[in-house]
Amino acid sequence: MRRTSLAMSIAVATFVMLACSLRAWAQSSADAHVGGDMLVDLREFSYTPAISGYEQELGARIAKELSAFSPQTDNIGDVTVTIGSGSPNRLIVAALDEPGFVVSDVTEDGYLRLQRLPQNGAIPLFEELYAAQPVRVRSAQGKWIDGVVAGLSVHLQPGRAETPKMNDIENLYVDIGAASAEEVRRAGVDNLSPVGIDRSAANANGHWNAAGIGDRYGAVAVIESLRHLDRAKLKGTLTVSFVVQQWTGARGLQRILDRVKPDEMVYVGRLTAGGVVPGMQTVRRAPRQEMGSGVLIGLTQVGETVVEFPAEIKQIAELNKIPVAADFSAPLLPQGYLPPATLPGRWAHIGIAAAWPSTPAEMIDEADLTHLSDLIEAYVGAKAPGGNSSATADGKSERSPGPQKIEVLLKELVETYGVSGHEGAVRQRIQQQLPAWAKTETDEDGNLILHLGGQSAKGPRIVVVAHMDEIGFEVTGIGKDGHLDAAWKGGGDVSFYAGHPAIVHSDGGASYAAVVELPGGWDLAGFQWPKDRDAAVRVDVGARSAEEAAKIGVKIGDWVTIPKEYRPLLGARANGRSFDDRVGDAALVSAVWALGRPLENRDVTFVWSTREEVGLNGAAGVAKRLAAEGRAPDFVFAVDTFVSSDSPLESKRFAAAPIGKGFVIRAVDNSNIVPTALVEKVKQLAAANKIPVQFGATGGGNDGSAFTRYGSVDIALGWPLRYSHSPAEVIDTRDADALARIVAAIAKSWQ
Repeated sequence: MRRTSLAMSIAVATFVMLACSLRAWAQSSADAHVGGDMLVDLREFSYTPAISGYEQELGARIAKELSAFSPQTDNIGDVTVTIGSGSPNRLIVAALDEPGFVVSDVTEDGYLRLQRLPQNGAIPLFEELYAAQPVRVRSAQGKWIDGVVAGLSVHLQPGRAETPKMNDIENLYVDIGAASAEEVRRAGVDNLSPVGIDRSAANANGHWNAAGIGDRYGAVAVIESLRHLDRAKLKGTLTVSFVVQQWTGARGLQRILDRVKPDEMVYVGRLTAGGVVPGMQTVRRAPRQEMGSGVLIGLTQVGETVVEFPAEIKQIAELNKIPVAADFSAPLLPQGYLPPATLPGRWAHIGIAAAWPSTPAEMIDEADLTHLSDLIEAYVGAKAPGGNSSATADGKSERSPGPQKIEVLLKELVETYGVSGHEGAVRQRIQQQLPAWAKTETDEDGNLILHLGGQSAKGPRIVVVAHMDEIGFEVTGIGKDGHLDAAWKGGGDVSFYAGHPAIVHSDGGASYAAVVELPGGWDLAGFQWPKDRDAAVRVDVGARSAEEAAKIGVKIGDWVTIPKEYRPLLGARANGRSFDDRVGDAALVSAVWALGRPLENRDVTFVWSTREEVGLNGAAGVAKRLAAEGRAPDFVFAVDTFVSSDSPLESKRFAAAPIGKGFVIRAVDNSNIVPTALVEKVKQLAAANKIPVQFGATGGGNDGSAFTRYGSVDIALGWPLRYSHSPAEVIDTRDADALARIVAAIAKSWQ
């Protein structure tokens, strides 16, 4: 076999992709890379959204890749190279597009409404798998703008008789941080702007997962085969086309067929569901082969025998010792308004198996992709020696501790992972961000504690607490099939996580790419999520036996998250999973810097607590210990999310604190009620310091309530958060700044 450096490339790529997001990698390497290797293409092509009819950016990237072949791009975006002349006249085709959305309306308050492309088809769960997810919207200037799809906040749903259904496109709204339609249009976004899910690519034991990867691997395999083409050995004419709008009527393919009129064609790409199973008219047939099956030959009839030209392709595979199997795939040319173009008498559809097809977690086997490229080379019959290049990326350097803007603190903390009970990395990051004079201790519960001032100081004893943990899962078992069982750590909606890429972490610092699996029947019409949505989930790390899982390094007690990133939106707004409660953590750090030195004649303790999401456990330990020492605080200020109904999906009946209007006094929640006089006192302190303030009632509990049994008064503070406990969380950084300022004011002057 060729590609002697492939194993090293895989090892390097695995480390790089688990260490940083594909976005950072692509931005640093895309401009420098021309040519390259298959894995580089797989990452870059998967990263580039190419919604049907909006494939121009990916087409331009491919044209640049194939510049040595003088590619031609037609007026709908098909990219074509023609090599050689005479007979036979052969055509190889790969599609570029993926399902997605276009903006169909902009609301007066700055949200985007959507229409799906294709307007029919794709998988039944397609809309729901976008709910509460980061997305990217392309502006008229060609710039991709970050946004999120609105999601329901789990804290606000109890008591609602009718909650919006996220599988209904009527309930899909995109939030790019705008407060008005005018702001949206100033950013270059309007009706018809394409919208694709934000994506990364990761290697799970040789299994690559990324949104759209099943729509990209065909182009990747074809380009890799062209790198090894000896034009002098080529017989006849070879046309290679990368076609657009395959999902929306195969328009690019039909145009190429009419123009080229090939003697034979090989279509390389996704095998798709279609037709119905005989005798079961409501069941749509779908490909069934598992990853690792090698190259698949798509057949349009159930039980069809591989005959004629597909049989020749199968024979070429077998002669070259390339594993090959047959599987079902829907016809390449769908029924439309006009009769379809004519396929040549000799044509074949080849591809590879994909797990979780058309979901954000779609996965393919790297070995299958290599076999696919090998088969294309063998079919062309003009193989030349070729080499590979390995992509590298610079590691992220540690930041020096220092007073940082709230946005910088948030980025540092949000992009650090720490599920409940596994907060070590977050604690270390907070310590790095504190000033040198701030001498902290870590207690037996893992809480980070900073005591300022003397215990004999006059005035009230005050504790300010924010929690370090985030929701996620913990591995509870490893099955014989190598898949992991995982249980919730904290409350969430499994539909925001299942069917999406994931990361398995160990407390030792190792991490492994993975996928949170969808429940059985997810790809069938009428699918219903299990009633117990807090039940254990299954996680795929690319292992197919318990022994393989052990070899990878995963073990019971490891913990699982989905990837996250701090993403600025328009204006002062930002998206990032785990703003709950990294905003609170950052506010405390910022307040410590604002104090400038240890306090005199005050008794103030800052606590960054553990395991809040699973029952206020860390804070409960601190409260019990301080009470036993006779040092229970007079006042505890719990700094946590104010789950806001500032969303197009939520009832405005309560939790009505708009983002961008200031910090929030969390006067009523499920665990505490703040005395009215103290609400007024905080409002007055905020007014005296010219800090914008809001107040109200919301759902959920707060760490401060763990102290009330020991005589403390809990005054919960927060900031308004959209789409709580989801990957789509949105804040306004001005609220975080206001929160930090009120915490500093309380530490200095609360009486």
